[in-house]
Amino acid sequence: MSLPIPAEEASPASGRRTERCRWLRDTLKRSQQEAVASSAMTATSDNFFIAFAIFMGATLGQMAWVSGLPQLFGALSQLLSVWLASHFARKGFIAFCAALQALVVLSMGALAAFRPEHGVWIFIALAALYHGFINLIQPHWRAWMGAVVPPRRRGAFFAARTRLTMGASLTVFFLGGGILSLCDSAGMAWLGFSLLFSIAAIGRWVSAWLLWQMHDPEPRTVRTSGVFVRTLKNFREAWKDATFRQYSLFVAGMQAMVAISAPFFAVYMLEGLHFSYLEFVLASVASVITQFVTLRFWGRFSDLYGNRLVMLITSSLIPSLPLLWLFSDNYGYILAIQAFSGFAWSGFTLSTANYLYDIRPFRSDFATYAAVQSALSAALVFVGAMVGGFIASHAADFLSFTGWELASPIFVVFLVSTFLRTLVTLWFIPRAVEPKVRPRPDLLRLVFRIRGFNAISGVALDFLTVVRKRRDGDGADS
Repeated sequence: MSLPIPAEEASPASGRRTERCRWLRDTLKRSQQEAVASSAMTATSDNFFIAFAIFMGATLGQMAWVSGLPQLFGALSQLLSVWLASHFARKGFIAFCAALQALVVLSMGALAAFRPEHGVWIFIALAALYHGFINLIQPHWRAWMGAVVPPRRRGAFFAARTRLTMGASLTVFFLGGGILSLCDSAGMAWLGFSLLFSIAAIGRWVSAWLLWQMHDPEPRTVRTSGVFVRTLKNFREAWKDATFRQYSLFVAGMQAMVAISAPFFAVYMLEGLHFSYLEFVLASVASVITQFVTLRFWGRFSDLYGNRLVMLITSSLIPSLPLLWLFSDNYGYILAIQAFSGFAWSGFTLSTANYLYDIRPFRSDFATYAAVQSALSAALVFVGAMVGGFIASHAADFLSFTGWELASPIFVVFLVSTFLRTLVTLWFIPRAVEPKVRPRPDLLRLVFRIRGFNAISGVALDFLTVVRKRRDGDGADS
């Protein structure tokens, strides 16, 4: 009769599996908690930045810098992130950037309290740093989650994470609007913004601590020479593709024309219509909720009729959005406009994301194509924002010179944005092709994740990765 063999000697592989299950379970749990904590910060980004700039006394020209410069700085940061993070352990790099981002947000709270001279320009610099840290973190967070979350669980995991993120973000957004309205009614709006940014900073610090507690199975990226040069070569090769080039110019051009008017909707609501901060939040949420709810509808529609048709429908709707603001200042009407905006942007965002996946060459590097499109969009958004600021600054003089009668000079910006959005759509329609749809998972398993929402255009989708889908024993590209 043989003696029993101790479990640790009998099955070391079993022990390793148990250990992996333990850290995987803890890491996924902490990632969900991190989603809630970081939502305290992401609910303030873009949504209250414009309102804060107005509170700080930003001119119409400065509003363009508030809108455009952070986007440009963020895109440049993303291009540098691969090279920069190769010098550090991935988890430490992400957690450190998150902690610094919390410090930036806390500085915004101090700025609200002290309101120094040139405070608007200081805020613009802080907003640029804020977006810079987001984009330094983003590519490596994607890779980290791709290495941690098992492929068979990605759909369920990110669906649950999205629900947590949206629920927490909307809660903080409503809470922020209530705090600002109460403080503003007491003549202490500065206190409301200080509290709001302090809550955001605390949430981000908790997020950084949770990130540090998570496990990284691939802690350090292998450093190789020539990464930056190879990346530029990949960008050049991607740009040679005519279909991709026309698509990128269309998406970036549309975003640039949207950027002309984007910051001035908040200016019009808060200064022109004198909305309270809570009314501003409710109007913004109408767009966000509509977009979130209609994502699945547009997903099914694009599966049936193709992404090209959805792009053409929604890109024909988007030019009308600024024009609709000219007809009434009734609050119910504004809510309806925002809901319609969410419906249009939902289909546009999803179809352009799917279209990019379909038009890239088979088994090519998807991240390269996404990065090129993102960098081009950021550059043109900056240009569009500067043009919008220039138009807004001279709109009153233009109306006086021409004798036009408009309820607000900002309507000039809305009209220009409508006209230019229409031109972009008309340019793209004859160039849009229906690509061969390659096999891909459904909406939730494709791992778009919702990374936040904007007070005007609604939910922002982000690519994480594309999970493998096997067909007849062959793996699809990822």
